[in-house]
Amino acid sequence: MASKAPRHEMPVQDPKVRVTNFQEVALGYDEETAIAEAQRCLKCARPRCVEGCPVHVAIPDFIEAVALADLDEAARRLKARTSLPAICGRVCPQENQCEGKCVLGIKGEPVAIGRLERFVADWDREQPQKPVELPAKNGKKVGIIGAGPAGLACAGDLAKLGYDVTIFEALHTPGGVLMYGIPEFRLPKAIVQHEINSIREMGVHIEVDAIVGKLYDIQELHEEEGFDAFFVGTGAGLPHFMNIPGENLNGVYSANEFLTRSNLMKAYDFPHNATPIKVGKRAAIIGGGNVAMDAARTALRLGAEESYIVYRRSKEEIPARAEELEHAIEEGVQLKLLSSPIAYTGDENDVITGMVMQKYELGEPDASGRRRPIAIEGETEEMPIDTVIVAIGQGPNPILTENTPGLELNSRGNIVANDEGQTSLPYVFAGGDIVTGAATVIKAMGAGKDAAAAIDAYLKAQA
Repeated sequence: MASKAPRHEMPVQDPKVRVTNFQEVALGYDEETAIAEAQRCLKCARPRCVEGCPVHVAIPDFIEAVALADLDEAARRLKARTSLPAICGRVCPQENQCEGKCVLGIKGEPVAIGRLERFVADWDREQPQKPVELPAKNGKKVGIIGAGPAGLACAGDLAKLGYDVTIFEALHTPGGVLMYGIPEFRLPKAIVQHEINSIREMGVHIEVDAIVGKLYDIQELHEEEGFDAFFVGTGAGLPHFMNIPGENLNGVYSANEFLTRSNLMKAYDFPHNATPIKVGKRAAIIGGGNVAMDAARTALRLGAEESYIVYRRSKEEIPARAEELEHAIEEGVQLKLLSSPIAYTGDENDVITGMVMQKYELGEPDASGRRRPIAIEGETEEMPIDTVIVAIGQGPNPILTENTPGLELNSRGNIVANDEGQTSLPYVFAGGDIVTGAATVIKAMGAGKDAAAAIDAYLKAQA
């Protein structure tokens, strides 16, 4: 029976080899393995996996086509709901979403939905590309602010509905966190570029180096440039710091800066690309999420001899995906648990040389369901360190929000929007991290798709 067939593992680069390069760690299924994995699907009458997918991909339908070796049909069914399938297949936390709902996972291992999505998207990318068939333009213009996953998803859906769509992106390359945040070894940039090109082929225009809130403002674009509606998907790009002594020393990075230098600005390929990045021999990454794992693994690839995750809870409470934590440990990342810095020390040139850490024990669970860290009075530890990368979260960049009169914000500076994404300015919609705070790529995509439908309904009602 299909339900008793074991889940097929994903081949990966050997840890000792991959830690010396920036090539993708996971190597993907071949066709034979993908078909065998797809045949494990039970074809549930009420597929719970779809309920767990923020963009509601028709998961059993595309998997059924894979099981029948009809890959062209599998790609068609997959792309009907998502504009970024190769990305979702790589970076979505499937274990908490679609695979977390899979019936097979109750007594065994769920179908490897993410790996199958990746396989289909990669197969489709290698095929001769067919011209995109789009409906006639409907005469309405929509501006998308931010070319991250939320903005790209919204733009793709609106283009399919006949809207004239322009994305305004502040950086010199579209993609948002897909380009500057997630490392090459987890998400190759050529794949992101292919997905962005697919959006462009739908007729979406992308303006880079276009900072809305500085070069333009929303009201100006609405009244003078004729944009009928907007979607704001500017994400959460403002790093949080701990505000402790020594945080301004040379050698203390935010994870945003460190990963942007390495990924978008290609510091990993220095001197072929002119963006240097100093790592030193011992790097400490403060935090336990996926961003912290990305930074810790990147530090090793950039030459650090030792890379530490410094986290104030235990290993069981680490919020990063289990696969990312496992890959990090395999590559040599060390865990410094139940610890958190309270000060950094430096030399006469203001270069970091060490950190003082407070030791913790775990108390009762807090609102997140994880056991709350409690400082152990008088117990500290000093640790020599060359580089610190602070990865404790990020918030909304205020450039756009502070320059958009009438746009309601909450106490954290996030845009207030209703369930459809509509803000206090009726023609402005918003979604993703700028509304929810930092979350996942797939949730941002889901918000973009939902907003596209809401914008379509709003503009039709205005006609």
